[in-house]
Amino acid sequence: MTKTRLILVGGFLGAGKTTLLAAAAARLAARGRRVGLVANDQAADLVDTELLRSGGARVEEVAGGCFCCRFADLISAMQRLVREAAADVLFCEPVGSCTDLSATVLQPVKQHYAAEFELAPFTVLIDAKQVGLLAQWGRAADRGPGRFSDEVLYIYRKQIEEADAVVVNKIDLLSADERERLLATIREHFPSIPIMTVSALSGEGVDDWIELVTQRQRAGTRIAAVDYDVYAAGEAALGWLNASVALRADRPISWRDYAAELLDAIRGRLRTAGAQVAHLKLYLAADGASIAGNITDDGSPVSIRGDVDSLRQTVSLVINARVHATPEVLRNAVEQGLHESGENRVRAEIKNLRCFFPGRPEPTFRMSRVVSDGQSEQ
Repeated sequence: MTKTRLILVGGFLGAGKTTLLAAAAARLAARGRRVGLVANDQAADLVDTELLRSGGARVEEVAGGCFCCRFADLISAMQRLVREAAADVLFCEPVGSCTDLSATVLQPVKQHYAAEFELAPFTVLIDAKQVGLLAQWGRAADRGPGRFSDEVLYIYRKQIEEADAVVVNKIDLLSADERERLLATIREHFPSIPIMTVSALSGEGVDDWIELVTQRQRAGTRIAAVDYDVYAAGEAALGWLNASVALRADRPISWRDYAAELLDAIRGRLRTAGAQVAHLKLYLAADGASIAGNITDDGSPVSIRGDVDSLRQTVSLVINARVHATPEVLRNAVEQGLHESGENRVRAEIKNLRCFFPGRPEPTFRMSRVVSDGQSEQ
C-alpha cells in the first residue's frame, strides 16, 4: 500500500504557516498531487480553515485542543482525507502556541501508524521579524510593559529546538545584510539545525522547501526536554478569542477599508490596555468573495488581501485573536472594535464568541526516544 506523505509545519503565532501551506498546496495540486490539509485550534470558528478552503483544498479541522491532546482526532481527520479525498500528501498545521510535537505527535505516528503515513522532516517556521524574541529570553527587565513573558518565550524556543529544519519566513522584508545577521543569530542559538529561507507571500524559496518535505528523509530526529509547568504557564499567559459575526451595512462600503479599520481599532484598544498581540486575524466573506486580514505583532502594519463587492450589504466575519492579555481585556477590545468601526454604517451581530486561557497541555502520548522511521538512526 502506498503511504501518504505527512507534512507537519509548526511555528509560533503569526509566523505565516497558513500562507505557506496554502501556497505549497496549490503548487503540488498543479503537479497532480492530491492534497489534504488539517487545521488545528483550541476552539471552533477558525480563520485558517476558511482561508485554506477558499483556495479549493479539502480541509479537516481539529478543534478543542492541540494535536498532541487530540491525537485520536488528528488521526481520524487524516484518515478521512485519505479515504474520502484520496489524499497522497497531507499538510497539518498545529496551534501556534504548541510545542513538544516531536515527542507527542511525530514519534507516536512513527510507532503506531507507519504503515499508513510517511513523515516528512518536521519544519518549524519563524517570522523573520520575530527572531529578536530569542534575545529576550531571561531578560524580563529589558522588556517593556505588555511584552511576552519568559514562559511564552520558552514555548517559542522549544518549538525551534525540536525542529528537523528551521524555515525563516517573510525574508522579502529584509535587506541582504539583515538576512545574514538574522541567520547568524539563529545559528548562534541552534547551531545543529538546518536553516532555509522563504517568503510564503512572494513565493521565494517555496519550491525549495517543497523539495525538502516531499523527498524521503529522516523525520522527527529531535525530542526537546520540556518542562510542562513552564509550558502550561506560557499557554495560560495568552488570551484566545474566536468569534463569528454577521455584519450588515446600511449603504455601500469598502469592506477592505472596514477590515483594516477593525483590526487597527482592536489593536489600539489592546495597546491602551498594555497587551501584546501575538496574532490577530480576520476573514470576511460573501458570495464566494473574501478578505483576509492580519496583524502579527503590536507594531506591524495591517495586512489585507482580497476584496468583497462594496454593494454587498451583508457579510460574514470570523475573528481570531491570540494576545498576551486576560480574556476579559481581549473580549472588551474586540467588542469595542466592532462597535467603533465602520463610522456607524455597519451593524455587527456576534453569533458566537469564545474567549479563554488554554488549559494545561495533556498529551495522549509522550515518547522519550526517537522512533526509527526506516532510515539509519542517530
